Amino acid sequence: MLRLEPRPQASRLWTYASPLLALVLTVLLGVALFMALGKDPVRGLQMFFWEPIKTSYALGELMVKATPLLVIALGLSVCFRSNVWNIGAEGQFVIGAVCAGGVALLADKDTGRWIVLAVLLAGVLGGMLWAGITALLRDRFNASEILVSLMLVYVADMVLSYLVYGPWKDPAGFNFPQSKTFEAVTQIPRLMSGSRVSVGLLLALVGAGLLWVFLFRTRAGFAQQVGGLAPDAARYAGFSSRKALWVALLTSGGAAGLAGALEVAGPIGQLTPYVPAGYGFAAIIVAFVGRLHPAGMVLSAVLMSMFYIGGELAQSRLGLPKSITGVFQGLLLFCLLACDTLVAYRLRWVAVKKGGV
Repeated sequence: MLRLEPRPQASRLWTYASPLLALVLTVLLGVALFMALGKDPVRGLQMFFWEPIKTSYALGELMVKATPLLVIALGLSVCFRSNVWNIGAEGQFVIGAVCAGGVALLADKDTGRWIVLAVLLAGVLGGMLWAGITALLRDRFNASEILVSLMLVYVADMVLSYLVYGPWKDPAGFNFPQSKTFEAVTQIPRLMSGSRVSVGLLLALVGAGLLWVFLFRTRAGFAQQVGGLAPDAARYAGFSSRKALWVALLTSGGAAGLAGALEVAGPIGQLTPYVPAGYGFAAIIVAFVGRLHPAGMVLSAVLMSMFYIGGELAQSRLGLPKSITGVFQGLLLFCLLACDTLVAYRLRWVAVKKGGV
């Protein structure tokens, strides 16, 4: 019989092989799911793994989806490495979009291109403000950052709904709950004509490089990680746990807010009730599939964006429900959690003697 035995130390091999095995298992479970739904599994997998990359336009749309996922995941990785569990990046994303949209609505035809920087800065500050509420409650009252950050997601959604159904509603929008379309001068510059890929992609990649330097080449990054892995050692070394908490939450909140600004001033171009797209929650999976490492998160963000686009294509071409995207995301997460068992444990075949227990 097979038995799980603890390893003397964590397996370095399975630390990196576990996400790959989880992806394989996700694909196999996806095949079974398509067959159970009466759909051609080859056609179904094609929607998720081939259609998003088969043309240059499709690759551009893939990068559009991957950009906010990567930006948010980079910020979350700082939190998770610091043992601070920010589950409310979706709310910080929404508030960042609201603040960025508020600045964009101030622009008119005479406004200069400098407004783009103001829009992005407003998004960053909005996300940091929303994450700061969680940091304050955790710091002063020892409130659970998991519950506080998660509950603030729904408050952020209500703030957005109030604005687009109320004071920011476009009077010429045929009563639809949306703001007016932002002036062209507020739009994030695109990398090339004919594509929706913006300079946000470059910001995300630069952010991945800066995060690598921060985590692995600076004393401040070392302090953040020591505080998460060994709080007692961090205190002994003189590292402030309060500072680590605030740095982690403000960094992740600012990153989520930046992602929200890039979305509303980029592909969306206005505020609507559909700004919350689940990126903040999906980025948690991106962070862990990428092993909280900047390079790994770049790859996992692309994978997760394939799930988003594949789910949309499966809905329109195969008649599957919209929830298929979330199903694949959940399968990947659960498979990863299961496969991660092999990091600390190993499977061993143990012969059972006849007549024995």
